Amino acid sequence: MKKQIKKISAIVFTMLLIGWQTVDSGVRLKDIAAFQLDNDIQLIGYGLVVGLDGTGDSKSTIFTLQTLTNMMERMGITLSPDKVKVKNVAAVMVTARLPSFAQIGSKIDCTVSSLGDASSLQGGMLLITQLSGTDGVVYATAQGPISIGGFNAQTTGGDKLTENYALVGRIPGGAMIEKEQLVEANPEFLSINLFNPDFTTCKRAADKINAVIEPGVAVARNEGNLTVRIPSGFRTPGGMVNLISRMESLEIHPDAVARVVINEKTGTIVAGEYVTLSAVALAHGNLKIEIKAEPQVSQPEPFSRGRTVLTRDSEIVVEAEEARIIKFEEKANIGDLAEALNEIGATPRDIIAIFQALKLAGALRAELVIM
Repeated sequence: MKKQIKKISAIVFTMLLIGWQTVDSGVRLKDIAAFQLDNDIQLIGYGLVVGLDGTGDSKSTIFTLQTLTNMMERMGITLSPDKVKVKNVAAVMVTARLPSFAQIGSKIDCTVSSLGDASSLQGGMLLITQLSGTDGVVYATAQGPISIGGFNAQTTGGDKLTENYALVGRIPGGAMIEKEQLVEANPEFLSINLFNPDFTTCKRAADKINAVIEPGVAVARNEGNLTVRIPSGFRTPGGMVNLISRMESLEIHPDAVARVVINEKTGTIVAGEYVTLSAVALAHGNLKIEIKAEPQVSQPEPFSRGRTVLTRDSEIVVEAEEARIIKFEEKANIGDLAEALNEIGATPRDIIAIFQALKLAGALRAELVIM
């Protein structure tokens, strides 16, 4: 069974490392870059969730009491904060993202997060909440039932059953836009920003745009930005949309830094396409130590005052595997390493140790990132 687990782990590692070799197609520009007009605004608001089944904030959450009291006073009901119980009410922060060209009346999703000491937002209803940007302008209002995709149940005896996280939920389409975002577009130039800045990728994108749209319209300014001069043929009503649509569909071959990312907690290893090895010899062997303890009963002699004693006889077995030596030629790629490690049945933990040793030896021609 252990051999099967080792084999499966090595196969998964091989797929992560050499799966890129079978893909030779480009990536759409819209998947690796954002256009100047893509200027989403982050929205935030403070509100109340009601209708909870005793899982709301406690009386020690002062701001929940104050908010509820103020809301009731605006409705013509005067209450003393000492008489208010908020176990079915929770104070929350509501967040959302306003797209660039969202129109008044359209709806966007919003996220609701507990702010006090509530134990669950399950079954709650968000009361109307204003969502504003960093400029203080209210762009949308949110309201509706919260979906948390789980539950949090607890009995009086202390038993607790939880599925998923119950203090953060979403309201699909729960925020309605009341004010549009003002987007100032330059009628002559358009800026494109790469999600992962890289000089080579930026240059390739500019060359592709010049080859397809018009020669000389695109210029790579730095590693993460290129400027496109809008041709005269696209400076008509609807022309900007046609230009961006054509550029979004252009296929670019992104370049990347050779990098190996390791997560020691989960045993996950992900290596990039350009990772290579210098000439190196790698020896790997495991030392296995097993301690066996067998119970033994010691009986006293007949008619003596002794008593029966349970003892354990320990035995230590040390098993050392023979070291296996792997030799790599100059400029061996990561696929060669994956194939070799697959053959010796290395586990993800072994592979992590091997990568760290290769980096210290100067044989790994890549950046090693440990999460």
